[in-house]
Amino acid sequence: MAKSSSGSSTIIGESLENVPWEERPEGCESVVWRYSRNPVIPRDPFPTSNSIFNSAVVPFRGRFAGVFRCDDTQRNMQLHAGHSENGIDWEISSERIHFTSESDDPEILRWEYGYDPRVCWIDDRYYVTWCNSYHGPTIGMAWTEDFETFHKMENSFLPYNRNGVMFPRKINGKYMMLSRPSDTGHTPFGDIFLSQSPDLVHWGCHRFVMGPCGGWQGTKTGAGPIPIETTEGWLLIYHGVLTSCNGFVYCAGAALLDLDEPWKVMSRTAPYILSPRELYECVGDVPNVVFPCAALTDAPTGRLAIYYGCADTVVGLAFAQVDELIDFTKSNSVV
Repeated sequence: MAKSSSGSSTIIGESLENVPWEERPEGCESVVWRYSRNPVIPRDPFPTSNSIFNSAVVPFRGRFAGVFRCDDTQRNMQLHAGHSENGIDWEISSERIHFTSESDDPEILRWEYGYDPRVCWIDDRYYVTWCNSYHGPTIGMAWTEDFETFHKMENSFLPYNRNGVMFPRKINGKYMMLSRPSDTGHTPFGDIFLSQSPDLVHWGCHRFVMGPCGGWQGTKTGAGPIPIETTEGWLLIYHGVLTSCNGFVYCAGAALLDLDEPWKVMSRTAPYILSPRELYECVGDVPNVVFPCAALTDAPTGRLAIYYGCADTVVGLAFAQVDELIDFTKSNSVV
């Protein structure tokens, strides 16, 4: 396991020797630093793509796979599958995912749009959650074993909801998911809640986790990548939104949640860990956005690779050491 500066263990997980990685640049004092060749995924890898961003990546059979938000040239919000040998150079299907279902219920396969996916390995398969349209935005769910066939499940919640992020294992015998209840539009509010399920179909026992608290996270918050299990707690990377004079500004922060009762926030960063500064983060279809959706970790080294949407146009990659990020979160906590 990786070691923190205090000498205690951090990541509870497996080795991922081929995790994308680039050492911290000389002179950089930030706890998170950007990939020098960002954006890692451009907006137009195929002719019908207007933009690719806010996407999910996981290790897969010694390589990497993912589900990507691809807005097409009609500006339809779609989900596409992709594969990579190294987590940096990607082949993304030009065809959107067409879901199958074991049910004859046409409501399950009803499709209007889908965006901002996350992917979580639980038990023996990969579960995909995303913002699905069902009389308004809600949390869609599907599972896959090969990133070729995707089996659509019942929507998790009623409209309106976004940012469905699952925990990578059961906690006290229950599956758990973070989400952010919202409205029909570009929500001017947002708190993170946790919901529990015995079977990944029926969700309840809702608990408040956290909401806006001023500054860069003064308007709304939402969960980002799948939480990372450490001996210090669940490390959650999340986004926060500030309402500025020219619109919303999306930044990223980190929090530590209790391992057994993850609706309890033990610490939470007062400063952001990543904010829109580079041109590809400040200029695009929606300016001034960094929106983390995926994280890869290597337990022995503590290396962390974060995939994040940039200005709702391209995908960026950033790096951190989990032990340093935990220490930063605890030392700079607003809680």
